[in-house]
Amino acid sequence: MSTSLQPILFYFDFSSPYGYLAAMRIDSVAAKYGREVDWRPILLGPAFKASGNAPLIGQPLKGDYARRDLPRTAAFMGIPFGMPSPFPIGTQNAARAFYWLKDREPEKAKTVAISLFQTYFVEGRDISSPETVVDVAAQHGVDRAELGTALADPLVKDRLKKEVENSLLEGVFGSPYIVIDGEAFWGTDRLDQIEAWLKTGGW
Repeated sequence: MSTSLQPILFYFDFSSPYGYLAAMRIDSVAAKYGREVDWRPILLGPAFKASGNAPLIGQPLKGDYARRDLPRTAAFMGIPFGMPSPFPIGTQNAARAFYWLKDREPEKAKTVAISLFQTYFVEGRDISSPETVVDVAAQHGVDRAELGTALADPLVKDRLKKEVENSLLEGVFGSPYIVIDGEAFWGTDRLDQIEAWLKTGGW
């Protein structure tokens, strides 16, 4: 792989169903073109506040559409999906766990992230609590006590806060939000365009 190729930036919220669908595909798409993916969980609350947006499911008219579109899109992509309840949820603990683990074992951080997504959008289990996050991570060999302590660590909390602030400075307003060499793509429905962009070098 050429070292001159920059990683693709993949911004997402763990409570974003479209973020989940993109997470199941983004690495395999990138790998076809020799690209790595830098996963960066964010919190949609601050992004919505900055952009004046709101969770899609709760919006009049759009929410009804999304309830049909999500299972349809997941089925089209061949990805297991169930609309969880409660929805949406706070994902601070999941995101903090990811960044803590990313600094230690980046590949395992991705594995745990996928497992957290599946826990919520396939099994329907609420991943907002630190206990659930620790349980999921422990299934992949992460030390329970270490992670449990990390989730309450002010430094870990501050790391997530800074990541969210930086994402807003980069213009991130939704999930998934994917950046290839400075070119931004928003939404799971941009995956085909993303692949074409990677294949051709852009247009």
